[in-house]
Amino acid sequence: MGQLSFFSAETEEPAYSDLEGLLAAHGQTVRSESGTRVSIVVADRWRAEQIVEQTRAAGLEAEVTTSDEGTPLARTAPSHDLDALHAAWSTGAVKSMPAGWVPTFRALRLWVIAAGHSDEGRYELGLDPHAPETHADLATALMRAGIAPTLVGTRGNSPALRITGHRRLARLHEYVGPPPCPAAVADWPAAELH
Repeated sequence: MGQLSFFSAETEEPAYSDLEGLLAAHGQTVRSESGTRVSIVVADRWRAEQIVEQTRAAGLEAEVTTSDEGTPLARTAPSHDLDALHAAWSTGAVKSMPAGWVPTFRALRLWVIAAGHSDEGRYELGLDPHAPETHADLATALMRAGIAPTLVGTRGNSPALRITGHRRLARLHEYVGPPPCPAAVADWPAAELH
């Protein structure tokens, strides 16, 4: 008898804190008088569209636009509801991970949507090359979630947390659920290694 699939990301209600997954990647917050805006430039249009969809599910206004370089950009409207998120992920003008942070399942799903890549039986979660001081902390945060990664690419422009091994990859897939759209399949954590 087959077992029903039940993904951890489906057990949580959408929340503003889900956007922490974008900040774990290379997302940015900007605070102004009208509130905080979260934005992230991504490699593919599907990523931007899914980020906007997830953000709207949390009750925030968001849009897909294009960066100055012509790359897809997902961003929220400025909102004071995000001020606490900005404060938690900033030390002065520098991005910093909150002490003791553990990604929720939905935050991890957004991190995968924004900066996840499959690579021949391994999976990589992209990090912010402009915030190297967050890399080791984010590796520890992922360990707290039960997935032990390896930090790779720290000397280049593509730092990432690499996840290998059947059990770790299966756990990641269990947490984030199925791909959100057909275009995501190639860069989504597989349910099992082929």
